[in-house]
Amino acid sequence: MLEVLNDFLSGKVLIVLIVGLGSYFTLRSRFVQFRHFIHMFSVFKESLRSSGGQLSSFQALMLSLAGRVGAGNIAGVGIAVTLGGPGAVFWMWVTALVGMSSSYFECTLAQVYKRSDGDGLYRGGPAYYIQHGLKLRWMAMTFAVLLLVTYGLAFNGLQSYTVTHSLQNAFDIPVQYSGIALAVLLALVFLGGIKRIAAVSDLLVPVKTLIYIAVTIYVIAIQIEHVPAMLMTIVKSAFGLDPVFGGLIGSAIVMGVKRGVFANEAGLGSAPNVAAVASVKHPAAQGVVQAFSVFLDTFVICTCTALLILLSGIYDVGYSGDGIVLAQNSLAAVVGEWGRTFISVALSLFVFTCILYNYYLGENALQFMFGRSKVALLTYRGMVLALICWGSMQNLGTVFAFADITMTCLAFVNLTALAMLIKIGLRVMKDYDEQRKAGIEQPVFDGSKFTDLDLDRASWPAVKAADSVQATATAEGLQTQR
Repeated sequence: MLEVLNDFLSGKVLIVLIVGLGSYFTLRSRFVQFRHFIHMFSVFKESLRSSGGQLSSFQALMLSLAGRVGAGNIAGVGIAVTLGGPGAVFWMWVTALVGMSSSYFECTLAQVYKRSDGDGLYRGGPAYYIQHGLKLRWMAMTFAVLLLVTYGLAFNGLQSYTVTHSLQNAFDIPVQYSGIALAVLLALVFLGGIKRIAAVSDLLVPVKTLIYIAVTIYVIAIQIEHVPAMLMTIVKSAFGLDPVFGGLIGSAIVMGVKRGVFANEAGLGSAPNVAAVASVKHPAAQGVVQAFSVFLDTFVICTCTALLILLSGIYDVGYSGDGIVLAQNSLAAVVGEWGRTFISVALSLFVFTCILYNYYLGENALQFMFGRSKVALLTYRGMVLALICWGSMQNLGTVFAFADITMTCLAFVNLTALAMLIKIGLRVMKDYDEQRKAGIEQPVFDGSKFTDLDLDRASWPAVKAADSVQATATAEGLQTQR
């Protein structure tokens, strides 16, 4: 019954939700992900600046990438290709393309409705914009519970299983030992709170991402003459036009969307929880940054993994191995046995930062439900660490199916809320676009222009007159130069 329900929800409902509403947001925003694509790089550069003791936009980006760039980028892509053929990669691209607009709006709204937590940091996310934007406390609580169960608990057990079995396959390390070691290392980071989690992510995420991309690009580069033909196979297979993979078109769509969503998380309502912690001048700026992270996750990292597998000669129709082993064998076939070790090490780093991200999502949901309860927080930390140890030694197929179901429910609640709040999202986007059109390089969100919204005035105060005059003078000067 669980499998039937999972197939219906994540195989049908999830596709309609992610692709359908993602397309709706894309049209309503006049293709915001295309209009702002070049601008994303300048906003990313601006995000590197310090925020005076608060978490910077770059740190929030690294936190979100800690979750997005995880097991889904290696094992998830392997599963998608195994069950859906090369065409699944195309549908992962489609999911990311429309998901960029969903991510833009969910992270923008997370910034709009964020709250100061009293320690100089912020809290926010779908539960907050549902409660303060829609005034639906029950819906906000439903989302918080689903987020806690899905990410804080279930996905952490799955991530632990993935990395410990990868290490066993590569180094013959017993899973119980690597599971305990993983739990100890994570506990040391958890104790430092969000700032230590952000600091560790700030260090590990760029390193793990750049090294992984560099190695996969090297493998692709030495087989560059085969890449155009493989890209054509991916596109043709997506529509059943390739005779070898024509029978997999249905599986290609389903697996492409499911694994695409699992990899980039656009629309699920997870990334807004970390996007809200950033100190930015305008909410839409963080929306642009987070849309860029979806692009980086799927179009760059997932594509690198897919080409690594498809060009290796290991994969063929009817392959029945798991995604991790497929990726390990694919790299080893090209570069030698050290490729198997590299995948295990890369996956370990991916999973470690991903668990930190998942843990923070659960903590954020916990604080929304219970406030700053130390008992609830300590209980939650103990449960997470216990699940890390337990998950490393269990076959979590049933838990995975359950997590897929709750993930679909998360997407349903979050995307419904986004559709109900789209007018506010468009209004904030218009304010940002108008300031940029006027020549203001770094638009500023003036809380006094949005007094009808339930904003946290400590987070979004009215802009001082001097700042407003300076911004106007800058815009007028730029227009005169033009």
